Amino acid sequence: MSTARAVVDDGGSGLVSFRRTTWWVLAGTVACVLGFSVGDWVLDPDIQAGLRALTGLATATTIVSCGVLLARRIRDETPSAIWLVTAGCATAVAAAVPLALGEFGIWPIAPAATISVLVTFLTARRAWFTLGAALLVLPTIGLVAALAMGEPNVAHAAWMPALMVLAFGPAMVGMLHAWQVAARLDDARRLAGQLAVADERLRFAADLHDIQGHHLQVIALKSELAARLAEADPARAAEQMREVQRLAGDALRETRALVQGYRRTTLDAEIANASKVLTAAGVAVRADVDADLAASLPQGPRSLLGLVVREATTNLLRHSRATRAAFVLTPDDAGARLVIDNDGARPGTAGDGSADPADAGGTSGTDGSGTAGDGTGLVSLAERLDAVGGRLSWVGDGDRFVVTATVAG
Repeated sequence: MSTARAVVDDGGSGLVSFRRTTWWVLAGTVACVLGFSVGDWVLDPDIQAGLRALTGLATATTIVSCGVLLARRIRDETPSAIWLVTAGCATAVAAAVPLALGEFGIWPIAPAATISVLVTFLTARRAWFTLGAALLVLPTIGLVAALAMGEPNVAHAAWMPALMVLAFGPAMVGMLHAWQVAARLDDARRLAGQLAVADERLRFAADLHDIQGHHLQVIALKSELAARLAEADPARAAEQMREVQRLAGDALRETRALVQGYRRTTLDAEIANASKVLTAAGVAVRADVDADLAASLPQGPRSLLGLVVREATTNLLRHSRATRAAFVLTPDDAGARLVIDNDGARPGTAGDGSADPADAGGTSGTDGSGTAGDGTGLVSLAERLDAVGGRLSWVGDGDRFVVTATVAG
């Protein structure tokens, strides 16, 4: 098994719970099998008390050592040399005493469990190779000991160690491999969300460059021309400066429109882009949009709904661990109603345009506060919708977070 992750941050994705469950299953299996199998033998009064105490202590130490090593493995931490030595010594004693007394059904349990735990720190190929070697070595030890003691049932001494290796080895390697796959998938999902946000930023930067680059270049040229004409032809210089003033005003208006989302922002385009981005981030998306209704809305309300879609999508990617999302546009008494629903909320409160949506779980403003000063946070969008007779609200209910926007038709 390779150790690709250093630290696992659950962030609402369920990995901490999965990690805890995996540890309990594996460590509990070791504890139960060793405890029940060796426990009866340790309590047998026909066996010398000192040997029983030594074997019981060694078995308990083996169980604790395996639990600690599994905890370090599942956190992708390097195994401690102290615990490795402790596990090795305890396992040797827990196996040697029953083997010396001819207990061929008990002695291989501790070695098989410990070896199966230790191989999880190896690469996949080395892990399976080591388990294969144990599958040969442990039965050989049992067979040789049985023959040396004159045990009539030598087959039992050989197949019991093999059975223990087959019972412990694949279970340990398989469960930890499943955990590792889940951790890597969560990393990929997180990365996809970050890439989607980065892609949106690049798109915004490209639009800003298109606006500012052209205008600033022309302004620079006309300013230089006006400076040259200032003494020779003041009238033409003044005309050029008026042109510079007009260009600066155009650039300012287009930049404001870009920041506020008016430039090339349509409801259909924003929902399509949101679906693509969320799907890339591993979120199942359902879009139920009345195309005729969307086309019939005035430009202002349609653009505002597009901004709501963009803001909710950005917040969902940044602040939630949703697995599904839905965009539903339906007719409303006032005009149109847009509902954006996801299952990635954190416990919080409802909002009506006055509360901080970060508290409702799952969304907040682009700056994390919900009150972006550039007019792109949910709170600011609610104020802008109120100004045109619309309404924006958000509510968290368990793991659901719903944003609802209404506009006049």
